[in-house]
Amino acid sequence: MSPRTSNEIESELPSPAIEVDTIVNQIGPKVSDLRKSQGLSLQQLAAISDVSAAAIHKIERSGMVPTITTLLKLGTALGVPVSYFVQEDETHPVPVHQTVHDHRPPVYTPHTGLNLEGISGSYRQFQTAAAIATMNPGANSGNRPLQHPGEELVHVLSGEVAFRVADQEFNLGPGDSLHFSGEVAHHWENQTDEVTLMVWVALRNG
Repeated sequence: MSPRTSNEIESELPSPAIEVDTIVNQIGPKVSDLRKSQGLSLQQLAAISDVSAAAIHKIERSGMVPTITTLLKLGTALGVPVSYFVQEDETHPVPVHQTVHDHRPPVYTPHTGLNLEGISGSYRQFQTAAAIATMNPGANSGNRPLQHPGEELVHVLSGEVAFRVADQEFNLGPGDSLHFSGEVAHHWENQTDEVTLMVWVALRNG
């Protein structure tokens, strides 16, 4: 068997241009996955990132390659570094994800007094996102009721939280859970003087 030439060997290696295209093509889906996992609409992400909803829509559909400045704005709004968007996808070929207790990634939320630490895998592999939620006294979801696709499930570990879903009021304490459709208008608030700790799960549609 004759030895292969360098040209034959190089022909089997991935082209740098192909690798770059692959990474660029992953930016849009990564932005979309992050936005959806955090329950943000295009308009909401536009408002907190100072990037127009139309531009975000084009980026998510891979119809536009964002500038570094745009990625900085989106990364800041979504709570990830710019490197997240351009690093090669290292997702496990099997849909399995482990979160080590002291390495929970922060999850962006626009609500003051609510801290979320992710405990689930990427929306690129899963339909569900979950976080450990720490809600400070007086924290609430704002003046306008929340509505979005999918479902939510909250389980209280300690403290108390009040939920209003449609016209129903729910006061949850340790061990209590609440499961509801995100499409129904809802509101939450910690009306006590104690910090509330919860497991918060969101299931997207489609």
